[in-house]
Amino acid sequence: MKAKTLMLGAAAAFAMAPAAMAERGSDGHVNIIYWQAPSILNPFLSSGTKDIESASLVIEPLGRYDPNGALVPYLAEEIPSVANGGVSEDLMSITWKLKSGLLWSDGSAVTSADVKFTADYCMDPEGGCAQLAKFDGVESVEVVDDLTVKVTFDAPKPNPYGPFMGGQSPIIQAAQFADCMGAKAPECTEANFAPIGTGPFVVDEFKTNDVISLSANPNYRDASKPAFASVTFKGGGDATAAGRAVLETGEFDYAWNLQLAPDVLAKMAEGGKGTPIAAFGSLVERLEMNMTNPSSDLPEGERATVAHPHPFLSDINVRKALSMAIDRNLLVEIGYGQAGRPTCNLVPGPAVYASDNTGCLTQDVAGANALLDEAGWVKGGDGIRAKDGVRLSILYQTSTNAVRQDFQALIKQWWSEIGVETELRNLNASVFFGGDPGSPDTFQKFYADVEMYANNFDGTDPQAYLAMYACGNEPKPDSQWQGENINRFCDPAYDALIDELSGTSDLETRYALAKKMNDMLTKDTFTIIPLVDRGRVSAHANSLGGVVLNTWDSELWNIADWHRVK
Repeated sequence: MKAKTLMLGAAAAFAMAPAAMAERGSDGHVNIIYWQAPSILNPFLSSGTKDIESASLVIEPLGRYDPNGALVPYLAEEIPSVANGGVSEDLMSITWKLKSGLLWSDGSAVTSADVKFTADYCMDPEGGCAQLAKFDGVESVEVVDDLTVKVTFDAPKPNPYGPFMGGQSPIIQAAQFADCMGAKAPECTEANFAPIGTGPFVVDEFKTNDVISLSANPNYRDASKPAFASVTFKGGGDATAAGRAVLETGEFDYAWNLQLAPDVLAKMAEGGKGTPIAAFGSLVERLEMNMTNPSSDLPEGERATVAHPHPFLSDINVRKALSMAIDRNLLVEIGYGQAGRPTCNLVPGPAVYASDNTGCLTQDVAGANALLDEAGWVKGGDGIRAKDGVRLSILYQTSTNAVRQDFQALIKQWWSEIGVETELRNLNASVFFGGDPGSPDTFQKFYADVEMYANNFDGTDPQAYLAMYACGNEPKPDSQWQGENINRFCDPAYDALIDELSGTSDLETRYALAKKMNDMLTKDTFTIIPLVDRGRVSAHANSLGGVVLNTWDSELWNIADWHRVK
């Protein structure tokens, strides 16, 4: 498969990638298609990848991660470290210095007050910030001068690069969002749909769950960039249509997340209009077990909250049996081919952080049946197990996508073999991964028993990612249904490990702690059931230059360098 060769050459491609040499806007228009349509351009109000990445065209962090996972400055002069004095010797603080002369797209100056405001905005207890784990352990953010901001932690922070690093933690303009703090955050439609930014493009029009029209930022800090004068960012449809639009018809220049069967992708590539690109990172397709009761019999506001434990998924034997029944190798074969690897880990990479956790890789239907028998879940006349009047009847939801529906069908069959009844539901991806607190169909609200999706973390250190599963970090009504602990897992012992990891600088110890936390979520509790370590697969037109796939940050991280190949 063509994508395999490209996976192996991702780092080399980055080293050789040419920068755009044309004058700003001289290459005309570029068309991007994400088959999951953005519903908001504020990553602090959505953890959906399509929202985070579309927003990265407009708003930027102080620093990013390059395709090799290295930290590189963007709005900052340099990446702070102990060696350059930016990180204190006691690891209690990090001081960032902004580049001088930075302007917002409206022409006003970017200052450290904007950086502090961004932290205050996300850390507001009533705001329901979707990226709150990035600010774990932050005690204060202090404006030192117009270009300098100091972040102080409540304990030594060996990895102080959570706040303001990567596409999940950009800087927003204090003036624009001043009246959008706390519970008012979701109400600020104009700011959330058209943020004033420092990125290479500005929003001209945003049609939620449909299309974004953008133009080159006249105040972008590099006068020769971006090469493109305008962008159409089209959302919606499906992965098949997106792949065809780049690889076969040439209608679009870039297609994201081509979650397609390997033979389908290879056939499309024969169209000759574009090139598939792929690389492995930290993207894991998994099942999340709802630890709370999502039943509609409960009053609204109490469904899927920690006040009501799940009637049968609270039993670890049920969760373990569901995992044992799955043939991950077959899922990879039908869904991803060489662009996927079966996994039992939530954190599959970098390799130093990956647990030696392989017990789930062999399907064991007989063992799953025996486990449920021993746990007292008895098959009835209809073949469905029950205990104390509670039936093993699961609502299993995911986004609409051909590969995911194939997975659902297979998993439903395997679960039927162990006496579990399964109802399948698939939802429009733009809605499922959106952050609308009024929608019953978001993955955050989790009005189902099991749901399947994939996400990943910025950079190569999984600390903030693992910290998502802290007690109290679950989506709930008083956080506008925002939060990162999607399955509502809570274990004080796990929280203690979050604190220990946060305060540990020794790399070997950090590796061991991360593996232990991964195992607690997966093989020890089966709260999360990983399925596939997915290579990220996208495609670009043969006429589009400067594209470098980055699995550690937004795929659009270097769009300022994209240009038309002459």
